[in-house]
Amino acid sequence: MKKPALIIGKKQIIMACLTSILAIAVYVNYVISDTDRDNGMMVENMTQSEDYGETRFVNAGQSDLTNLENLENVSAEDYFAQARIDKAASRDEAVQTLQSIMGGGDITENEAVVNAMAAVELSQMTELENKIESLIKAQGYNDCLVYLDEDDVKVVVQSEGLDTAQAAAIKDILLSESAVLAQNIRIFEVR
Repeated sequence: MKKPALIIGKKQIIMACLTSILAIAVYVNYVISDTDRDNGMMVENMTQSEDYGETRFVNAGQSDLTNLENLENVSAEDYFAQARIDKAASRDEAVQTLQSIMGGGDITENEAVVNAMAAVELSQMTELENKIESLIKAQGYNDCLVYLDEDDVKVVVQSEGLDTAQAAAIKDILLSESAVLAQNIRIFEVR
C-alpha cells in the first residue's frame, strides 16, 4: 500500500501559525479602525479649504497657540537663556542616568568600562561644545550655542544678518575643532 502524499512537517506548521497570526492582526486592525470611524476621525470630515503643505497643529489647545504666538516676541537673550537651561538640564539628566547605571550593583566589569567610556565621551563633548562656543564668540558674535552629536553639529548664533563669509568662518572653526563632515554642519541665526 502507498502512503498518503500529504505530509505535515515543521515548515507547514510554522506557515499555518504565521498565516493565522496575520489573519488575527488584520482582524484587530479592522476592528480598531472601525471604532475610529465611529468617533468621527474619518478623513472625509476634513474641510476642503485647506491647502497641501499648510501647517496645522493637531493636538494644540488654545493656550498652546497663544504660547506659539508669544514665541515671536521672545528676545534673543531670552532664547539663549532658555536654550542654555534646557541644554544643561538634558546634560544633567544624561549624567544622572550614567551615574545610576554605574552605581547599580548588577553590572559586569565590561559594562562598567563601557559606562565609564560613555561618561568620558559626554564630558569631552561638553568641553568641546564650550570651546567651540568660545571661539565663535571671539569672532564678534554676542551669543552662541553649539549642539554637538557624534556625526553632526548645530550652531545657533546671535547676529544681525549672517553673510556667507561669516558662515564660512564658523564652519572653519567647526571643521578644525571637531571630526564632523562639512555637510553635517547646520548654522542657525537668531536676531
